[in-house]
Amino acid sequence: MANTFKSNTNNGSAIVANTVTTLYTVPAATTSIVIGLALANISNDTIFVSVKVDKSGGDEVYFAKDIPIPTGSTIEIMTGNKIVLETGDSVKVSSSENNSLDTILSYMEQS
Repeated sequence: MANTFKSNTNNGSAIVANTVTTLYTVPAATTSIVIGLALANISNDTIFVSVKVDKSGGDEVYFAKDIPIPTGSTIEIMTGNKIVLETGDSVKVSSSENNSLDTILSYMEQS
């Protein structure tokens, strides 16, 4: 089985307020471990951000809910944590403001 480190970025200039954006969905025949998630406020106001894990065929649960991020700040919400995802699972984010949230998701895929 091959282990491959990867990252996904999302330019927040297209974020729609209070709308869920999928950052990553685990491909077929793959297990992934989320090892980092940086959230950056690119707006002129404090934003409130939520992060969900959507289990394929199961629960959709919050990893973080309504975290305040001041203007120009970045937070790393995975510090010391890991999340194991299976085929079809996904990581999703939402922000309280339009055009407000840049993201960097780091993970390892095993296929």
